[in-house]
Amino acid sequence: MNLESSIKDIVTKKLEDGTVEQIVEEQFVKGVNKSLESLFSSYGDVTQLIEKQLKSVILPYLENFDYSRYIIKLDGVLTEVLKTSSLENKKMLENFKELMPAKDEIEKTIKVTDLFELWMNYVANNVETDDLEVCFDDEPTYENVEVRFEVIYDESPSWSSFEHARVIFECEHDEDMNVEIKISRWKEKEKWDIDYKAIHNISSLRYLDEFEILLMKLTQNSTKLILDSDAESDSVEPEKEPEPTFS
Repeated sequence: MNLESSIKDIVTKKLEDGTVEQIVEEQFVKGVNKSLESLFSSYGDVTQLIEKQLKSVILPYLENFDYSRYIIKLDGVLTEVLKTSSLENKKMLENFKELMPAKDEIEKTIKVTDLFELWMNYVANNVETDDLEVCFDDEPTYENVEVRFEVIYDESPSWSSFEHARVIFECEHDEDMNVEIKISRWKEKEKWDIDYKAIHNISSLRYLDEFEILLMKLTQNSTKLILDSDAESDSVEPEKEPEPTFS
C-alpha cells in the first residue's frame, strides 16, 4: 500500500468514527468564544453599542438631576465634623460651599474684561504691601500696583478645527497674584471654554483662594468666556491700610 492510499484509509476511518466532526465542533466553539470575547472587549462592537445606549440614557438624566438636596446633606455632615476643627478645616468647608452654587447663580457667559475686574479686586485684597511706598494725602494709603492681562494664542495647524489660548493676569509688584488660564474652542465658535484645574481632592480645598474658587466654578459649570479684548492694563489700590507710625 502506497502513502496516498494509507492517508485515504486514515481519513475515511476518522470520518466514520466521528473524530473529524468532533474536532470541527471543538474548533467552532473556540472560534465562537473568541469572536464573542472580541465583541465584548473594551473596544469591541457590542461593548461600544452598549456604552452608546447607556450614555444616551444616563448622561441626560445626570445632567438634569438636581443635586442640591444631597449638597445640603453633605454640607450638614461636614459642618458637624468640622465645627470643632482647626481654622484650616473651616476654610475647607467655606471653599466647599463656594464650589457648590445654586442653579440660578451659575453664569452662562463671562467677558474677559469682567474677569479681569474680578481679579483686580482679588489683587486689591491680597497683594503684598511690605515693599510699597505709603502715600500721605488725606489719609495714608499704599501706592497703587500695576496690573495687566494679555491673551496669548497658541499656534495650531491650519487644518485643525480646534484652537487653544492662554489668558495671563500679571501683577508687576507681586508675582504670587499672577494667574494663567487655559482656554480652547472650536474655530467656528465665538465663545471659549475655560479649563482651570487647581485640585483633584477635597483635602486641598483648604488651600484655595477666592479667585481659584471662582475659576474652578466657571470651569465646572461650563461657563463660556467672551474675549472682548486681547490685552489691557490698569492700576490697583491695595485695600490694606498702612500701620500708623509714631516719631
